[in-house]
Amino acid sequence: MSGMLIAIVSLTLIGLALGSILGVAARKFAVKEDPLEEELKAMMPGSQCGQCGYVGCAQYAGALAKGEAAITLCAPGGKVLIEALSEKLGIEADLSGMEDKGPEHAYIIEDICIGCTRCIRECSTDAIMGANKLMHTIIVDACHGCSKCVKVCPTDAIVMVQYPVTLANWHWSKPEIENTEPKPEIVPAH
Repeated sequence: MSGMLIAIVSLTLIGLALGSILGVAARKFAVKEDPLEEELKAMMPGSQCGQCGYVGCAQYAGALAKGEAAITLCAPGGKVLIEALSEKLGIEADLSGMEDKGPEHAYIIEDICIGCTRCIRECSTDAIMGANKLMHTIIVDACHGCSKCVKVCPTDAIVMVQYPVTLANWHWSKPEIENTEPKPEIVPAH
């Protein structure tokens, strides 16, 4: 009985000692995060689609924080994200050639889908449901609009469509900047 007690106590002491060493090492060797990088990462859509040329949104945010990437690379973020990044980083962005299509999702034209499953393998959010040699369909709530599935479809059965405007997602358009010149006063005739 005493041998068992000695084993339990010794294993407990070893565990406490190693845990303490790991705790001290974690504090001493902790990597400090760049606050700008964290803010930029929070602005990203989080789709992890890789269309920007980076593995995911965190890597793209890191490159932006270091000044190693252009702010116009995020396709799912679109014009709104580019404007926000431009303001945050103080960089001018040329948006003249960019079309703001609004939020889109993939749609499968079921009559021409051959069930090849290429789109399923390409989707990073599992928004495509189907099986080999069977028709596929899109789970709209899971689709983030990266359009990677459109590029791999051999029959062009996948197209990008606008989200339908409903009461839940409708927004006022941005107001136009008014002319600041004083308007002439209209005096009623007596």
